[in-house]
Parts: sequence; C-alpha cells; structure tokens
Amino acid sequence: MFSTVLYAALLAFLIALVAGPPLIRFLRRLKFGQTVRTDGPKTHLKKSGTPTMGGILIVPAAAISTLILAGADLKVHYCLLATIGFSLIGLIDDFIIVVARRPLGLKARHKLLGEIILGLVISLFALTTPELGPVLAVPFSGQLLVLPPWLFMIVATGAVVGSANAVNFTDGLDGLAAGTTAIASVAYALLCIGLGEWNLAAFAAAVAGACLGFTWFNAHPAQVIMGDTGSLGLGAALGAMAVVTRTELFLVIIGGIFVVETLSVMLQVSYFRLTKGRRLFRMAPLHHHFELKGWPETKVVFRFWLIAFVFAVIGLAGFPAALGY
Repeated sequence: MFSTVLYAALLAFLIALVAGPPLIRFLRRLKFGQTVRTDGPKTHLKKSGTPTMGGILIVPAAAISTLILAGADLKVHYCLLATIGFSLIGLIDDFIIVVARRPLGLKARHKLLGEIILGLVISLFALTTPELGPVLAVPFSGQLLVLPPWLFMIVATGAVVGSANAVNFTDGLDGLAAGTTAIASVAYALLCIGLGEWNLAAFAAAVAGACLGFTWFNAHPAQVIMGDTGSLGLGAALGAMAVVTRTELFLVIIGGIFVVETLSVMLQVSYFRLTKGRRLFRMAPLHHHFELKGWPETKVVFRFWLIAFVFAVIGLAGFPAALGY
C-alpha cells in the first residue's frame, strides 16, 4: 500500500513534468498572460505577460494519478470533486481577467456562492457518513469534539472555503504556493497513512507530486503562474482532506503558513480602517512585506517553505494521540 502512495506522487510529478512544456507554449500562443498589479512590488512588473492558468497543469495531473491508483474510494471522489470544482471556479475567474480584460474577474459574491455550495456538499457528505459524523479530532489531546450538526456544517464548510482562499492569498511569489502546498500535502499523506486511509494518502501524495512537477516550471523566474485555477483547487484539496478525516483543527496547524498569510491580510485591512489610512505591514499578504523590506524573492520563498515545514511537523506531532479514533 505504501508503494501505491509513492507511485501516486511519482506519476503526478511525471505527468506535470511531461505536460508542462507544451501547455506553456499553448498558453503563450493564446496570449494568456498574467496582469501584474501596478501598486505591488516593482520587481513584479517584469512578470507581466507570464502565462497564467497553470492550475490546468496541476489539478489534472493530481486527478489522473489519483483515479488510476486510488479511484475506488468515495472519500477520494469527494476530495476530487472539491479540488476540480474550486479549480473550475478559479479557471472562470482567470479567464474573465485574462481574456475578457476585467481586472477583478468574477464578482466576489458569485465566487463565494460557488465556493460555499461546494463546501456544503463535502460537509454534508461527512455529516451523513456514519464513520465520520459531526466530529472533530482535537490535536495533542486524543479527544474528539462532537458538534451540533448545524455548527459542524459551518466549521467544515469554512475549512474548505477558508483553505482555498488562504492558499490563494499565498500565491504571490514564484514557487511559494506550490511548495508550501506540497509540504502540507505530504503531511496529510502521512496523517492519512496513520489513519489507515491509504487511498486518501495516495490522493494527498498525488497533490504533492503535481505541485512539485509544477514547481519545475514555476521556480524563479517562473515560466508559468498557477492563477486562481491552481490556488483555489489546491486549497480546496487540503480542506476536503481535513473534512473527510475529521482533522479540520489539524489543518489550522499543518497549513499554518496559509493561516499566517490570511491573518496578515485581515490585520492589514482592519488596521487601515481603524487608523484611517495607516498600514501595519508595508504590504499584505505577508510575503510582500518582506519583499518590500529588501529580501530577494527567492529568500522569501525558501524561508516560507521552512516555516511551512515546521508547521507541518508540529501538526503531525499532535497527531499520534488521535490515532485511536
């Protein structure tokens, strides 16, 4: 079974590696280039025109590998549903920005509505599955927290939607979102192995492998950018895995780097409004703050990878006590 998990990661990596060059050429021919914010770091202006929508490389690579090696599991099917569904929302958003030349893409309320509907579907599946139910495993305690069904639906849906948007916030530097998601996915593969959920472990490994294959082309200077097509799908994959393993609280730790990035945005906006125009960080999300302090992009990315690894280790350290459930 462990070999299946490794094969899933390797197959997804190879699919992304082989499909990458022709896909990048295709996106260039279509002129699907990234539009860079003029109010962002000036070093990013040179990235304007870099092919985007690279998520159409990551998500299919992970999905194909999973279906070949672990496609007979209902929990895996729901994780794939979340991943592909959120990725399609991101694809529509990217398409509107790049092709229709509408900088804001999908209206926020339309995007959020689609995300919530998909999150509710995953949450309802968990709620109505006898072996899952409205239960959360509590890190480091070995205890299970039983929630009222209505509260569980809010927490579980929030885990999927929040994770998707948190990874989206993190996607701002070459290799950052793909690398940190790969680290979190490896942690979830190990967590699922501990639970005996080998098919879910293969799915997590496939996500990690696809991210690493994509990073081959997304490393600085990036040849392709994942866009919302990739970041929303990857975040939803992590959130869905958390819901179907009752580890939503573990995701907060394992995906701690995404939580930090999201909090930096929330704090920046709140502080700006409370102080009538003052800023807590030079720019949010947090990775841009360090860029504007003078850190090279590669240094920011590598150090954030290290922090993501530490969060993943801490999350897994709180897991053995929960093996009994």
